[in-house]
Amino acid sequence: MLLCFFIASVIAQKPIPAGYTKATINLANGTVVQGYVKENLKKKSVVDYIDNAGNNKKRYDGGDINSLSSADGNFICINGDFFKIICAGKLNFLQKSTNSSNKIFYNGTEPMLNNGTDGRMGDHFIYANNELRLLNRKNVETFINTQLNGYANAIQKTSALNGDVAKLESAVVSYNIHNK
Repeated sequence: MLLCFFIASVIAQKPIPAGYTKATINLANGTVVQGYVKENLKKKSVVDYIDNAGNNKKRYDGGDINSLSSADGNFICINGDFFKIICAGKLNFLQKSTNSSNKIFYNGTEPMLNNGTDGRMGDHFIYANNELRLLNRKNVETFINTQLNGYANAIQKTSALNGDVAKLESAVVSYNIHNK
């Protein structure tokens, strides 16, 4: 009898479609959907979604999504752009994965132009209090001196940066640990 249930459950499961990964999407309207996604972020700033049953297919762009979790990482969407979450907490350290500026979207039948966000794909950002701040060689020292000031562990971790903003991750993690 137990063997029959096992065989029935194996038969009922559909294989993961080729090129897709298991994912959870938090949509802009508050709905959470689970299924499979094929990310096409760099070229088109979209994800193709198939539900768990393999029946419903839909294409979502950054304007349709608040966040996405998949085998490729956790992403947050801001102004239509996808950002990979490098570390989360009081300060979210992000890396831009798409560039949706000048992308046309439709409000009903009316075409609109998306302004997107500052920076280029691959740039790093701090997102806190609904404010997105681009970090680069020119302003990383200001960020360290203002935001991380007073947090000795975080400041200590910035000593080896040498202008490499990607190395800021350990300092942001340290800051977040002390600010839970």
